[in-house]
Amino acid sequence: MAYDKDYVCEDRGEVREWVQIKVTVPLERLDDLVAIMSMITNQLQIEDYSDIDLASCYGDLIDESILNADKTIASVSVYLAGDRPCNDELAFLRERLAEVGLTELAKIELNGVNEEDWANAWRTYYKPLHIGERMVIVPAWETYEPKGNEIVVTMDPGMAFGTGSHETTRLVIGLLEKYTKEGCRMLDVGCGSGILAICASKLGAGECFAYDIDPTAVRVANENVEKSGQTNITCAVADLLRGVDESRPYDLITANIVADIIIRMAPDVGKHMHEGTVLLVSGIICPRSGDVVEALEANGLTIVERVVDNDWCAMAVMKK
Repeated sequence: MAYDKDYVCEDRGEVREWVQIKVTVPLERLDDLVAIMSMITNQLQIEDYSDIDLASCYGDLIDESILNADKTIASVSVYLAGDRPCNDELAFLRERLAEVGLTELAKIELNGVNEEDWANAWRTYYKPLHIGERMVIVPAWETYEPKGNEIVVTMDPGMAFGTGSHETTRLVIGLLEKYTKEGCRMLDVGCGSGILAICASKLGAGECFAYDIDPTAVRVANENVEKSGQTNITCAVADLLRGVDESRPYDLITANIVADIIIRMAPDVGKHMHEGTVLLVSGIICPRSGDVVEALEANGLTIVERVVDNDWCAMAVMKK
């Protein structure tokens, strides 16, 4: 059904400023876009004029802009509070669009804020984050003196996903503290800013490989690795598990992606695991967790731990 529903945003009766993130794709990819955008919020504005039937309505009652709209494309918008940064959401979108082959086909628009101002202003909101028991994620432009046994990870995510503020990243970092073993061989699929590989390295991993399908993310990850001082991390472009180092199995694998991509990986990830390997999956909205569990168990894997933050969940998985 075609519709363009007005979106009214209020907070306790008072109108607030909102930022609109609008993504436009070819009509046949609308379902993929809706699935991705719904991971940011389930309150979506969808513009799809392809099935307007002029024979069943009076043409003079339809806005001319709708009558003349391009019927081969569709758009989905989400609205975020204007008093908070949207860096993670935009980076999340870019990486998820790349994973489903929409990078070249999708047009992303940011309305309600000057993009140049946003690119710098969001840094005002990014402060040191304490995650798990020991990890502290510190922006590159901030100073922080660690206390006790805290481990500091300095990050400048740029246009890559992974500041540590998103629930999915916090969940998997918490699991990394528990499952990273001294000297282990680690693989991060969909590395974004490189935050998980850097955390694993600082937690004692011996050799880390971080891959992403987005060259921008890989560039940012390499920059963050260099700034971190960790010399045991390799970052490169790869399409999920295609193109990763296969010289021997990994002891620890992380995939902070989305449910559908984890399900797609499920038949192949076991080839990169041995009996003691731990796979940490995150980026899963809770309503899809059952689908992910079903796919993993169908491919000889078992869930050993599940953690939840708001409506997101992450899991630790091992071979049966």
